[in-house]
Amino acid sequence: MCPMKSVRTPCIGVCSTTSLGDHICRGCKRFSAEVIHWNSYTEPQKQAVQNRINQFTSQLMANKFRIVSQAKLEGVLQDFRIFYDPDLSPFFWLHQLLQKHLYRVSSLAEIGVELQPAFRGRDVRDLLLFINEELQTLSEAHFERYFTR
Repeated sequence: MCPMKSVRTPCIGVCSTTSLGDHICRGCKRFSAEVIHWNSYTEPQKQAVQNRINQFTSQLMANKFRIVSQAKLEGVLQDFRIFYDPDLSPFFWLHQLLQKHLYRVSSLAEIGVELQPAFRGRDVRDLLLFINEELQTLSEAHFERYFTR
């Protein structure tokens, strides 16, 4: 039996739970308790958190972006020295790249990505803000449904 792969923290260094007291981190979308207790979680617990964030992020990103070349996207991530987990969705990688390094990207084509037809012509910064608002809303709804009684 092969050992379970270690789950890395989804933190992207933009933590609002510890710095601003937010209930859900604006950077990684973990709940504050998940940020605080991450190091005490088992690998399956960490994986469950990562899967939720990956699913929500990928769903919203795929609605607005199309990955034309995954190889090009991976190349940029490597060039920028950004860790990405090959087990997660390329849309999750794209979100992390844009979240922290959009200023380094001069065009979506250079990273192997384009906007879906309904979003062409939209400013990527504005679109990213909108996606983050949607992620926040999804995360809040998930928290209210499954963690508050």
